[in-house]
Amino acid sequence: MTAAILALLFGLLIGSFLNVCIHRWPRDESVVRPRSHCPSCGTTIAWYDNIPLLSYALLGGRCRHCRAHISVRYPVVEALAGLLFFYFVRTLGPTPAAFKMCVFAAMLVVLFFSDLEERILPDELTLGGALAGLVFALFVPMPDVTAHFAADMAFLIAGVNLTGAAESLAESALGAVLPAAFLWGAGWLYRKVRRRDGLGLGDVKFMVMAGSFLGVRGVLFTLFLGSLCGAILGGAYEFFKRKDPATYGLPFGTFLAGAALIVAMLAQRILG
Repeated sequence: MTAAILALLFGLLIGSFLNVCIHRWPRDESVVRPRSHCPSCGTTIAWYDNIPLLSYALLGGRCRHCRAHISVRYPVVEALAGLLFFYFVRTLGPTPAAFKMCVFAAMLVVLFFSDLEERILPDELTLGGALAGLVFALFVPMPDVTAHFAADMAFLIAGVNLTGAAESLAESALGAVLPAAFLWGAGWLYRKVRRRDGLGLGDVKFMVMAGSFLGVRGVLFTLFLGSLCGAILGGAYEFFKRKDPATYGLPFGTFLAGAALIVAMLAQRILG
């Protein structure tokens, strides 16, 4: 429990940085410089006004200097990151697998809110995250066995025997490529039939990243759940807000990121 509580506190701190990423990456700004500042008056935020959750509550959700409103998204992201870190360390223990899932969760939180607010899935996390997933696969076994089939085929065709880290890497690579290629093909077909884009390339890149962490079955669950939630919740939002489905850009990446978080949290049960 001690490790999980420490993970919670660390997650709160990471959540503060994730807010910077959510605000700056879609705008092609550096997440290093300048220091955190109020977007309304530009005043640099002091360290005591940047304490996760506490500072927001003490300031009443407003800038100390200009009293401009601060989005509730800031404490929500901090709390969400802390709770996710707590969950993965509590369920997986202080292990490399927990560290991998915490990194994955942090990226998903940024992607969730970036797409929700700006309709952008930053390449820093989709493409960079895909590379991270492949690297993690070398040290943390993938929670799936789909690659066994590919390993058997590789042995039959080329006499190459994939075992251990190589098989885990193969699972990560298959998870990154196959579902993303399927989604890209669906988007291409939609464009040919309807003569307009129905899917952003960022969503395809997201699938590459998610697949590298979750494997084939995991990312297929993500695609199914994200599509279902997008159809139901997105459709309901368009209906009640009287949005035109032909012109309104549904943040599909947000639904995919939320679905990937659910699959990651239930991975031991549904992929084990």
